[in-house]
Amino acid sequence: MAGPQLSPYEAVLGARIKELHPRLQQYFATIPPGHVGIGAGVFTHAGTPRRWLWPVIRLLEVRGVVFAGWARDVPFRIRNVTVDGRAAATREFDLPSRTFTMTDDVARSPGGGVVDRLGHPATVAATFDVDTAAGALVLTSRTVGFRLGRLQVRIPRPVAPTIRLRESWDADRNQQRVDLTVDLPLLGRVYGYGGHFTYRIEEDRP
Repeated sequence: MAGPQLSPYEAVLGARIKELHPRLQQYFATIPPGHVGIGAGVFTHAGTPRRWLWPVIRLLEVRGVVFAGWARDVPFRIRNVTVDGRAAATREFDLPSRTFTMTDDVARSPGGGVVDRLGHPATVAATFDVDTAAGALVLTSRTVGFRLGRLQVRIPRPVAPTIRLRESWDADRNQQRVDLTVDLPLLGRVYGYGGHFTYRIEEDRP
């Protein structure tokens, strides 16, 4: 019987996955069938302080892409599974007034790197280059697009946002660190979050 497929990160990095910190190697490797990755931590900051963007972002919040608002010291939880070579994740942000649930599904991109489809149903899709740096995993967006029903639109590169994700290991805190930023040409930083969390893989129970 064939074993589980490689996670998209293992498939893209190949032997280079050994360049990651051992705890990150576990995080980005295939999660065995019948198991789930569970994480919990606190974002020191999350969202955007640019209030004029919130009405636009609310259109994405209802689909589980990003939330409209700005908060500090936000508890969050992560649930990861590997399904047919895809890394599927659910993240819950405990905001002051509500709990926001973000969903995404990462697969190997035919053009190289990975493609991340965010939202339920999938609303935003971004392809990323995958790299390592000092034991961390670094994703940098190459293309960004969105889907509304059957309509699929790629945002032209000159005006497309640049999304960067860095996952690293903080030895001083003995925790994993995550930092995500979204920048737009001319406007600069329009969204982001960063914080620490603990993570483990356990048997998936109903």
